[in-house]
Amino acid sequence: MLKIIYMNTILQRLGFLALVFVAPMQWSGLSFAQNIDNATELYQSSLASTCANCHGTDGKGVINGGIPLINHLNSEQMLKELKGYKSGTREGTIMPQLMRGYSDTQLEILSQQLGKKE
Repeated sequence: MLKIIYMNTILQRLGFLALVFVAPMQWSGLSFAQNIDNATELYQSSLASTCANCHGTDGKGVINGGIPLINHLNSEQMLKELKGYKSGTREGTIMPQLMRGYSDTQLEILSQQLGKKE
């Protein structure tokens, strides 16, 4: 009888350990997928946040402040302007230098993040 109680105790402890250690491993796969999505969103937002230093967080900047307002541009217009700065077909003081540091993919992300949503 004592041997049966001892075996039940061991099985209960093993079940508890399985619950404690195995179950979180199953759930961690879900959180890993969420972290990938969050990491992508964070990366995209961080690219766009660098623009806020001059253009403001909503793209309105300071009226008559010498920096173009960008809040009226849609994504296609934004991408055209950014690529123009990068290629040198659009003149500017800082923007051509900055845009040469971005890949075309990054410019597309910037335009999607900052472009006016219609």
